[in-house]
Amino acid sequence: QSFKLLGFLDVQNVPCARESVLYGSLGSLVLGLGHFLATSRVRRSCDVAVGGFICTMLGYWFYCRYNLAHQRIRQRMLKEGMKNRVLFEGSYLDPEKKQTGSERSDS
Repeated sequence: QSFKLLGFLDVQNVPCARESVLYGSLGSLVLGLGHFLATSRVRRSCDVAVGGFICTMLGYWFYCRYNLAHQRIRQRMLKEGMKNRVLFEGSYLDPEKKQTGSERSDS
């Protein structure tokens, strides 16, 4: 059973969506309540809360997606490196193989 926010954002299956909504709601609560306590203006505090939700949610969304992209790139590089290690292990292309004097003169 998945939960769709606004009918199109599948919060369960989209990476970073759940955390973004949770941090956005927390940000709206903090900013709206803080503005209300500071000014005692209800309507303006609600506007600040909505703006805080949007800014916090989008800010965390971009931060999380950026980190997710970096993690996927690192995983891809690690997978490629492991494949190359298996491929070159024991050959003259192996970077960890110690070269002897005769092999150094050949290369």
